[in-house]
Amino acid sequence: MKIDHSLPLEYSTEENRLKILGFWIFLGAEIMLFATLFASYFTLEGGTGNGPTGAEVFELKPVLIETLLLLTSSFTIGLGIHAMRIHNKKAMMTFFGITLLLGLSFLGFEVYEFVHYVHVGAGLQTSAFTAILLTTLGTHGAHVTFGFFWGLFILLQVKKYGLTPETTNKSFIFSLYWHFLDVVWIFIFSFVYLKGMM
Repeated sequence: MKIDHSLPLEYSTEENRLKILGFWIFLGAEIMLFATLFASYFTLEGGTGNGPTGAEVFELKPVLIETLLLLTSSFTIGLGIHAMRIHNKKAMMTFFGITLLLGLSFLGFEVYEFVHYVHVGAGLQTSAFTAILLTTLGTHGAHVTFGFFWGLFILLQVKKYGLTPETTNKSFIFSLYWHFLDVVWIFIFSFVYLKGMM
């Protein structure tokens, strides 16, 4: 395996560069998934039937906390990648750990939110609006849950093997995934919650 020392460690081999390119292509498919969910949401958001509307079920405070948690986690994952690039394993692991804790906190608030929706009668079978709302939020939440466990396994590998071309490549790809989830959340926050509260 030929290592190019003029590049950051995560890009230092041809295989690593191809893996990063492949992941960008995968993110293209993920964009299509969420674009389909958003298109469905915009089509069905008026289909409330006898069920509640967004203005009736959305609570601003938990949504703002969720947004703050995810945006902060995007910042800490960036700090983690910076620490990785300057070969500071301890700082990298610390920032990745903080990122995962913020993600876990986000999931806790999302569970609270889902319980609230069920409590006020906004279930999957209530209306077209509540069905697509819960599907969209649930898909994003499932991605965050997957990301939490993925990040945990990467941390264990970095702890065991250190900052190698393989572990840095995995860490960098994970950071792309995490940033992607944050971007999707900004769209959810803006076009689902804020628009729904008006």
